[in-house]
Amino acid sequence: MIWFDTLVQGLLLGGLYALFAGGLSLVFGIMRLVNLAHGDLIVLAAYLILGICTATGLNPFVAALLALPLMFAFGWLLQTSLLNRVLGDDILPPLLVTFGLSVVIQNALLQGFTADSRKLPVGALEAQSIALGPVSVGVMPVITFASAIGVILCLNWLFYRTALGRAFRATSDDPVTAQLMGIRPQRVFAVATGIALVVATIAALYLGARATFDPSIGPARLLYAFEAVIIGGLGSLWGTLAGGLVIGVAQALGAALSPEWQILAGHLAFVAVLLVRPRGLFPRAND
Repeated sequence: MIWFDTLVQGLLLGGLYALFAGGLSLVFGIMRLVNLAHGDLIVLAAYLILGICTATGLNPFVAALLALPLMFAFGWLLQTSLLNRVLGDDILPPLLVTFGLSVVIQNALLQGFTADSRKLPVGALEAQSIALGPVSVGVMPVITFASAIGVILCLNWLFYRTALGRAFRATSDDPVTAQLMGIRPQRVFAVATGIALVVATIAALYLGARATFDPSIGPARLLYAFEAVIIGGLGSLWGTLAGGLVIGVAQALGAALSPEWQILAGHLAFVAVLLVRPRGLFPRAND
């Protein structure tokens, strides 16, 4: 029974990691960009939600709805004004620029909010639990897991069932040919980054609702997201969900053995998967 409970808790934790990784996977799948500032952008969104809550007194879930279009606009501007200028065959300039962006975001948040830990006030929902078979689980983790599945479903629908998704796939496969067909790759990239930050904002809501956050935790969120993307297979959205679940379960099992093993167990699972499946569990066929 204890191990079953551990497995369930690990799967629910994996939902949060899948949300961290969803936007990163989308951006990499479309423009082959590894955004080293992704974790810090999640933290930035958490502070934006907190700021809206503080200024208006709104519930964090309502505040997140207001933050979504703001983060989409920020992603669009970030891509059009900065990232589009450094994209190309050389992967080093985007890495350096996003690393610099990470440093800027961390220091700006530190200057504006200090190093104190914050948390989003979700009220009684934080302590509520429901019976899931023979175990009891928290309502917030269940909502997080359901949201992760919903986000992946929406991204897959967008990617494979809409005209915008066709533009995403065409630009990803061959941006030069896509441009000849009337698609503007730079505009497509801007929309993709905006959507990625919408997903990051959803992840930020659950990050802030379930745990404390401060300006320095972005790199750790990036690491979990990156590992989930690699485990699942580059460019695979359902693979990203699977990767998040693998890390979550590994961490839960590690914590059950010894608290010091929680984080290390996730990293060991990452290495173990790569030893068996170097291209991830569900790599895209054209990668």
